[in-house]
Amino acid sequence: MFAFSTGYAGIIAAALSGFLLTFLLMGHPPAFLPRDQGRAFAVNGEKSKGKVRGTGILFIAVYCLTALLLLPIDLEFAGYLVLLFFSMLFGYLDDASKTPWKDYIKGALDLGISILSMLIFLHYNSTQIHFFGWSITLHPVLYFVLGIVLIWVSVNVVNCTDGVDGLCGSLSVISLMSFALLIWSVTGKIPDAALRGRGELLYAGACLLFIGVLLAYLWYNLSPSALLMGDAGSRAIGFFLAVIAMKSGHPWAFVPFCLVMILDGGLGLVKLFLLRFFKISIFPNTRMPLHDHFRKTAGWSDPQVVGRYIILQGLLCAGGLAILYQYM
Repeated sequence: MFAFSTGYAGIIAAALSGFLLTFLLMGHPPAFLPRDQGRAFAVNGEKSKGKVRGTGILFIAVYCLTALLLLPIDLEFAGYLVLLFFSMLFGYLDDASKTPWKDYIKGALDLGISILSMLIFLHYNSTQIHFFGWSITLHPVLYFVLGIVLIWVSVNVVNCTDGVDGLCGSLSVISLMSFALLIWSVTGKIPDAALRGRGELLYAGACLLFIGVLLAYLWYNLSPSALLMGDAGSRAIGFFLAVIAMKSGHPWAFVPFCLVMILDGGLGLVKLFLLRFFKISIFPNTRMPLHDHFRKTAGWSDPQVVGRYIILQGLLCAGGLAILYQYM
């Protein structure tokens, strides 16, 4: 244990400290942060031009520092923190680059982080998956491959969702709270009080701390936004959500808890993949990501997109938790 503070008081202190420090930094963003150039092919992309971008470097740095000081972290979680920081750093370097990095470079970096994450995970954890009332133990190689896919997909679908003021941050808060509630429920069933307390305090607390820094960011990112997280924030959030899903013992819960982001960003990735490698065109009349389709074709305003997505994701998470609780 490396934290100076433990217990529920430490978690509350961490979440509040993370919020306050992030809030102060966002109010006075450093001059070195890049400015958004506007996205030529995105709906309302011109509205983002000139705004401070890449602020994910601020709230992820605050998250890592606060976790180190105030959460009861262990070596496993320290490894995830390092990889979280590098997920942010790679995204920030892309944000700050005059020429956006090529997809293959970003994909390769995501793959490398995914592989390292799974090596850490398999060193400290079993490959048992809980599915409602059943438990299944997967072969380590199979779990290793599936975990890599989960992390890679999570990083990229969350990144694609970050295109409307307040959208990515708000959906992520809902997903993180759902995983925190799930972890509290799971650890409550562990007979060993020491293990129960560590799992509950660390990983549920890690979710709450992340919620704290995201809420501070959202203060400045709600429409009309003043700041943008950029790839520095969205890619790091995607990485963290995937790791938390696996640590919950219910990695499949990533689907209901993040389904809106999966559909919003994932369908576009599938469409691009099929067109680029197999020359197959799907959804020819649908703009991707889906939030652009709803804004352009359905005429939804930015607040309507965010509000309706929040309602849908909230209902999915509530329903998923209600079903899960019946089998615990």
